[in-house]
Amino acid sequence: MNVLIVDDNQAAADLLQELLSLQDHTARCTYSAQEALAAGAEETFDVALIDITLPDLPGTEVARRLRASSRPPALLVAVTGLSSHDTLGSDPKLFDHHLQKPIDFDALDRILEQAVAAKSASSSAP
Repeated sequence: MNVLIVDDNQAAADLLQELLSLQDHTARCTYSAQEALAAGAEETFDVALIDITLPDLPGTEVARRLRASSRPPALLVAVTGLSSHDTLGSDPKLFDHHLQKPIDFDALDRILEQAVAAKSASSSAP
């Protein structure tokens, strides 16, 4: 899986990147909304893990722009310390999943497994 990590907490993002690489995933860290949007324009990601409280743009706006891009990630995951209602606001379908901080790695593994299965199914379709 190719995973985009969007979090202004560099230590947390870098640690998550290391953990994902140990599971044979490729992960790219971005530390701001603008970096994330630039990365999304450069390459296609299977999953985007987006912190909601970014300093330059809300994570919800990053998700909207990534979804509308020519290379939208297959799954968008909100990562936040906020409640899911606060995170999703008026658009509950914006994110495919919601993870509370600190991240439950079993839940993240299930999301990544779902993404792997979806990618395998789409690549084997005629």
